[in-house]
Amino acid sequence: MTAARSTGRSLLTEFEAGLDAPICLTWELTYACNLACVHCLSSSGRRDPRELSTAEAMAIIDELERMQVFYVNIGGGEPTVRADFWDLIDYAVDHHVGVKFSTNGVRLDAAAAARIARTDYVDVQISLDGATAEINDAVRGAGSFDTALRAMDNLVEAGVTGFKVSVVMTRENVDQLDAFKRIADVRGAQLRLTRLRPSGRGADVWDDLHLLPGQQRQLYDWLVDHAEEVLTGDSFFHLSPFGQALPGLNLCGAGRVVCLIDPIGDVYACPFAIHDSFRAGNIRDAGGFTPIWKASPLFAQLREPQSGGLCSSCNFYDSCRGGCMAAKFFTGLPLDGPDPECVQGYGEQLLLGRQDSVRPKPGADHSRLLPLTVKQRGHLPVQACVEDPLAGFDPNAHAPLSA
Repeated sequence: MTAARSTGRSLLTEFEAGLDAPICLTWELTYACNLACVHCLSSSGRRDPRELSTAEAMAIIDELERMQVFYVNIGGGEPTVRADFWDLIDYAVDHHVGVKFSTNGVRLDAAAAARIARTDYVDVQISLDGATAEINDAVRGAGSFDTALRAMDNLVEAGVTGFKVSVVMTRENVDQLDAFKRIADVRGAQLRLTRLRPSGRGADVWDDLHLLPGQQRQLYDWLVDHAEEVLTGDSFFHLSPFGQALPGLNLCGAGRVVCLIDPIGDVYACPFAIHDSFRAGNIRDAGGFTPIWKASPLFAQLREPQSGGLCSSCNFYDSCRGGCMAAKFFTGLPLDGPDPECVQGYGEQLLLGRQDSVRPKPGADHSRLLPLTVKQRGHLPVQACVEDPLAGFDPNAHAPLSA
């Protein structure tokens, strides 16, 4: 990670103005996935045939090494589906770029766990969205709870400690916070909680799954009580007006300290904002990633001093900074207005007067099936993690969305 320049400004001001390299670079290696989670941010399922090659992926790693990026978050889709996944992990570590990768655990068998155990600077996150199979599998697919626990136990048996159990918070699982922590604690792991965003397929289920006002307070109080034990990735800074600020930057880092590289090399300001409005360029363009990060017009705009906009008169603006850009965008709210889950209720008021037609459509849908809703729970995942772009997709099995 490149350190903030010494200019006499506060660290927060440095972050707002953007750093020489991203602190948190998310890289989705593939859209291929054996599951069909209803809230998937990238609408994953089928591999995109334009996916970056091994050589192109290694060239990105070379560039990140030159930029002194300390580590990269690798996801998907299911990243372990790529035939070159472990080769890319080894290449990154050998080139001084640490790796944190997220997986549903389907390919994390005893051999893979042993490989992780003997590799430095590799951290793994197992995704789990329910502390019971009933809650988890309704969102992630039948059998996914047992798959995740088996992967965790493989890590434990291999001697891996400190891996992460990653949970997206919903109104269905917020009462299971203590149970999630027990699942992590008994395995020597750490719990990581993230916010549900209305991005990708998440846009289809956000109205049904995002936390209700009382549940937001419930989550905030729990996070305050467990501040030193639980990671959040700065997901919940919009809750800070409840009282003391939660650990983290407490600001939107899009294009300032975070960004996303997708499987075909497109660079977006935020992992939760996969939409043309937030696309800054493509690493296949001349110069690769570096000029996009340092000089793209979009990132320059995001790094300009931000006014409070509609929130400027709110006494709590300095606490939440207006909330999450992606959450506002995909719910059709103005970017200079309140977060849709504003704890003062201002976002809820705007949502009531919003027309559904103003809600932007997420980016390309790579789902194997038609978009799923919460009411279509218990769907079976495709069993094989394969790279075929059309694996698991039967074009004759589904009617078109419109005539």
